[in-house]
Amino acid sequence: MEADTHWVSEVLRGSIEGSFYVSAVKAGLTAHQIASVNQLLEHRLNFRRDLRAGDQFAVIISHEMTDDQSTGKTRVEAVSLKRGSRTHTAFRFEDGNYYDQNGKSVLPAFRRWPTQTPYRVSSHFNPNRKHPVTKRIAPHNGVDLATPVGTPIFSTGDGIVQRVGNHPFAGKYIDIDHGNAYKTRYLHLHRILVKKGQSIQRGERIALSGNTGRSTGPHLHFELHVNGRPVNPLKADIPTAADIPSEHAKAFKEDASYKLAVMERAGSRSNLMLAGARVSFD
Repeated sequence: MEADTHWVSEVLRGSIEGSFYVSAVKAGLTAHQIASVNQLLEHRLNFRRDLRAGDQFAVIISHEMTDDQSTGKTRVEAVSLKRGSRTHTAFRFEDGNYYDQNGKSVLPAFRRWPTQTPYRVSSHFNPNRKHPVTKRIAPHNGVDLATPVGTPIFSTGDGIVQRVGNHPFAGKYIDIDHGNAYKTRYLHLHRILVKKGQSIQRGERIALSGNTGRSTGPHLHFELHVNGRPVNPLKADIPTAADIPSEHAKAFKEDASYKLAVMERAGSRSNLMLAGARVSFD
């Protein structure tokens, strides 16, 4: 029988003296927690270029507990980083996603499909697939969509075009780096509509599908990589929500306001939220 667990939160606060990493370590954050903060805010600011000495930050960290013992599992509940007259925030909501104070997702949302409408999957994601041409066991690191030549192809998320090329096997292809460890690949294209280094928005048309390279017929080969590893792009757990759903907007606003007050007014290292209990700042 598993022991009951609960979460205990603390506030860690500091100011920039040197790099954010060094300043955060001094405030008590672990390397993993610092990486989480970087991931949450890296689309809002450049941690190396934009921060100045004296900029203020605060983080609410939750610790999973069994009775009075920590399980070792932690998570970031909220972040506030004041940079001059601007404040960048991220708040974890009950859906497990992170949003800024206005209810906008801090992580760029992704489209599930790189096409306007879903197409038939002619070959599924399969690490142990037998290649249809060579007949040898070769991982199929994406999905093949049965798109006719000339079908518009759209970027599934914001990002930077990392590579474009024409490979004997992949045909004409595009690689896009979306940040936060996400990358996508689009192979066997007929025409490429973007250039290397170009900034791309979610839903922007990047190519026309084709039948180039080593291919048994017209299709789009689409890949999603997370932390350097290919995953099934049609089933992977990816951020798809851009805003807080309207029916949860009020609850989110109340929760974010409370966490912001905690970060602004609570003493550093204070255990303030025990099993959901709240502290009044009135």
